[in-house]
Amino acid sequence: MSGARARRVILYTRPGCHLCEEAEDLLAALSTEIPLQIETIDILSDPAIYEQYKWIIPVIAVEGGATLSAPIGERALRAALGCPANDC
Repeated sequence: MSGARARRVILYTRPGCHLCEEAEDLLAALSTEIPLQIETIDILSDPAIYEQYKWIIPVIAVEGGATLSAPIGERALRAALGCPANDC
C-alpha cells in the first residue's frame, strides 16, 4: 500500500440500513489492501441527496469511476476500483 495514491470513494448511507453497514464493512476490509480515502455521507443530512438516493442506498461513488448501488458485492466494487480479480 505504500506509495500508492488513495482512491477517493463516497459512501452514501443512512442510520439503521443493514445493507449500508455491509457496504461500510466491505470498504473497510478492502482498505487493508487498497489505499482508500472513504467519505461517508448520511443522506438524511441533505434533502437533495436524500431524494436522489433514498431508494437505492447504499451507494458507493468512486472518484473518476463507477457508481454502485445496492446490492454491492466485492467483485463489483473491486472492478469499480480498477482492481478486478483480487489484483490490487
